[in-house]
Amino acid sequence: MTVANQQQLIYSEFGNDEDLGELVEMFVDEIPNRVQSMLDAAETSNWEELGRVAHQMKGAAGSYGFGEVTAIAAVLENACRESAPAESIQRGLQDLVSMCLRMRAGTPD
Repeated sequence: MTVANQQQLIYSEFGNDEDLGELVEMFVDEIPNRVQSMLDAAETSNWEELGRVAHQMKGAAGSYGFGEVTAIAAVLENACRESAPAESIQRGLQDLVSMCLRMRAGTPD
């Protein structure tokens, strides 16, 4: 991983919390499955399902200390609920997937 990519990693505000750190790690470990669920829904243009998963991500990300992800998930959720053009939904999905793939447990070293 390059230095530029490392600077873009997203860490939970609870990353060094002894009580919550393990929960954050479990949440981050589930991210690939959540991302795949979103991609599967988008592949079949199932905007309702995509909006549901984005809604779940919005709440969970905030609960686990990833506030910046919450805002991006909300944009995608709203685009799906408002039946935005597919291009707009796809752009929101790309933004959210990009953020999700940069989420990390722990703290930057």
